[in-house]
Amino acid sequence: MIILSTIILALAALAFGVVCLNVLGWRRPGREAGAGVVSLLIPARNEAANLPACLDAAVGQLCVTEIIVADDHSSDATAEIVKAYAAKDPRVKLVRPDVLPDGWCGKTHACHSLALTASGDWLLFLDADTRLQPDAVPRMLAECRNRQLTMLSCWPQLEMHGFFERLLMPLLNFVLLTLYPAPLAARRPDARLGLAHGACILMRTEEYRRFGGHTRVKAELFEDTRLAQLWRGDGLRSLCLDGTGVVSVRMYSSLGEIWSGFRKNLFPAFKGQIGFWTFMLFHAAVFFAPFALMFTGGAAGILFAAAAGLVLASRVMMAIRFGHPIWSALLHPIGEFFVLLIGMASWLQVVTGRGVEWKGRRYRGTATLKEAA
Repeated sequence: MIILSTIILALAALAFGVVCLNVLGWRRPGREAGAGVVSLLIPARNEAANLPACLDAAVGQLCVTEIIVADDHSSDATAEIVKAYAAKDPRVKLVRPDVLPDGWCGKTHACHSLALTASGDWLLFLDADTRLQPDAVPRMLAECRNRQLTMLSCWPQLEMHGFFERLLMPLLNFVLLTLYPAPLAARRPDARLGLAHGACILMRTEEYRRFGGHTRVKAELFEDTRLAQLWRGDGLRSLCLDGTGVVSVRMYSSLGEIWSGFRKNLFPAFKGQIGFWTFMLFHAAVFFAPFALMFTGGAAGILFAAAAGLVLASRVMMAIRFGHPIWSALLHPIGEFFVLLIGMASWLQVVTGRGVEWKGRRYRGTATLKEAA
């Protein structure tokens, strides 16, 4: 037990070190304003509840010359809302993608359709639940100019209102920032360090079209980060910055939505059994087990308690940095248990052939699922 507790403590210390690196070194976009001609593009499927706030923020952005919404075969009032905004602001336009072709996921096809109609020098893809701060677009353009980027994503600030949102959504950042060394990605062009959040991705149009656009990730459910990895793999410059104070998103508003959304992405994100089960074992052994094993007593119990303390310290540091509730960090074992349950559910829905269901569509034969199964 001493050997096991020592190994787990060492791994917890390693994860704590990565979190410290990210909390201290992950940069946010500066306050400087840049210039450019931007097409703001929003794929939307049954987004009537989200679109008004998204469009309210979009129409106030400097440098945005057109705002195009793709109504992806919605059954709600999505199209009517866009038409109402278009009647007040000629920059707002509505497009309707063709019927989803074989081999495409819904969002990637909607983004592809949007890009075909855009005329700006830059393409800014936003999810319908994204909210831009008034100076967001000029600040992102300045970062692209100063860092010589042709692709920039901002990891959004999480808006959380209900109990389960505050308990579980901070774990999204925890999962990311215990694994991903964000400051290193700013210094190295390694394709494996490509990262993007689909809520907010800005790309130079010329490079996007030369790259092949969303056709390169047409069958990907986890298309955002895969896009960034391929972008870097082609020798193009991309980066993901902390978007706190620039862009925010309320991803899910209930426990059911959180479960469905995370289940959709968790297993497919790893594109294989080895990566997924390594992740699951690491989380179970390092981020969950110490909170139970610390009561075993003796030297091993002390080491397990130290590991649990490092995990809590990591969560508290991230809560302070990102404005998450401290009590959510202190309830980490409960949240971590949900992560493990969702991971198992995500794995089962793929390996049993049920596939992934999202926004009324079921995906069984996408590239992501084929590689992951």
